[in-house]
Amino acid sequence: MPLQIMKLAISATSTISTFPTVERFFTEAAEQVTGDGTLTIAVEDFWTDTGAAADTLPELTADNSYINVYINGVLQMDDLIAYTPGATGVGQLVITVPTGSTIEAASPVVLVVTNFAPTSDTTIIT
Repeated sequence: MPLQIMKLAISATSTISTFPTVERFFTEAAEQVTGDGTLTIAVEDFWTDTGAAADTLPELTADNSYINVYINGVLQMDDLIAYTPGATGVGQLVITVPTGSTIEAASPVVLVVTNFAPTSDTTIIT
């Protein structure tokens, strides 16, 4: 018999589900903020999708979440954003306004928080 590579006869199938939870929060800039400034928005200044006052900003699931911030409908750069989850008096969104930029008063600000609860199931057949 000639030499040959021996290998295992195994097959596997995997099913992966992501299960995203998306929460959106809305507000308007209370006043104009110009470059080298910051816009700080407390949790109680946001409204939810239902129009109710927000009372908590969700925690971010480690390695399975992200946030997006839109000002006047435009997605903002991540390094301008500082997000602190928490309940009233704790949770907030801080937006750094760089030199040469302005956030006009009454500009809409939308915070989108997406958390994933992934699951996987693998079946191995030998």
